[in-house]
Amino acid sequence: MTIDNIDKELMPKHIAIIMDGNRRWAKEKGLDPKIGHKAGAETLEKIASFANNIGLKYLTVYAFSTENWKRTKEEVGALMILLEKYLDKFLNKESLRNIKIRVLGDIEGLNNNLKESVDKIVEKSKNNTGLTLNIAFNYGGRAEIVKAVKNISNNVKNNLIDIDEINEELITNNLYTVDEPDPDLLIRPGGELRISNFLLWQLAYTEFLFIDKYWPDFSEEDLLNAINIFEKRNRKFGGK
Repeated sequence: MTIDNIDKELMPKHIAIIMDGNRRWAKEKGLDPKIGHKAGAETLEKIASFANNIGLKYLTVYAFSTENWKRTKEEVGALMILLEKYLDKFLNKESLRNIKIRVLGDIEGLNNNLKESVDKIVEKSKNNTGLTLNIAFNYGGRAEIVKAVKNISNNVKNNLIDIDEINEELITNNLYTVDEPDPDLLIRPGGELRISNFLLWQLAYTEFLFIDKYWPDFSEEDLLNAINIFEKRNRKFGGK
């Protein structure tokens, strides 16, 4: 499939990707896991740029989960440094190619240098009108829902809202992805067949596509093929 074959009317507005397989990619090549994560970051930059060029509105990627803290201290530290360098690299690119960067997750759980990098990139890119790139970092779907419930409960407690006002829209408006459409398509490279606590609320009617290829090997052609598969699916949203 080529860019010219994309049906803009059927093209997804929001694609989510679980960037899986960096460590296994490195292991199979006899490399340090840090090299795999670096290769994964380079793939993300390539795919984000391509997604922006073809007119995708939203791309949400799973970079670091709340469960990833269980990995070795060395690997976690390397991932923190990698994200900081990645954001700083984007920050220094002229106008970020009009890409808007958002970071979804518990930013307060990150070190000061990384938090500063996050704040800078979010602030600099906030008025960009191209692709919105959501980087889920220190993110967990259940934790996101718990946070939303706490926010809503606090508003009920303080008589800001009535309990009868709680509905799906209110919960949606208390998630990290507020003001964004739910993903139309979830892509998971790496061969695993699960969603791993990612966007649990938002994926209710998302189309899934699992690919037996590690994330560092994911290409622009793979993204186009995924879009082509999506455009051929019949989405019923619970109807006939």
